[in-house]
Amino acid sequence: MKEIWIEAEAWSNGYDKYDDNTDVKVKFEDGTEGIATFITYKNILSLREKNQATGECLNGKYFWARDMLLIEDISRKTITDVVVQLLKDDEFWSVIEKC
Repeated sequence: MKEIWIEAEAWSNGYDKYDDNTDVKVKFEDGTEGIATFITYKNILSLREKNQATGECLNGKYFWARDMLLIEDISRKTITDVVVQLLKDDEFWSVIEKC
């Protein structure tokens, strides 16, 4: 693994590492890249509450995100730990989409 890019780290207004979501791109030495949306468990609940209030997703009755990976928090350390574990378990490309 060459690099992990975390979109939330570039946000000027910051983020709540326990209640947010972010796109993550993983680059490898051979040039291949993978991308997924990392969403905290708490953020799923917050999004549901928002959708219930706004009427989106049938008033919060469902939620989906392409290439979604649920995670405890979106800190660099936790994201890196998860990516390393997925690679170790040979599950990375089952979870992360090639781009």
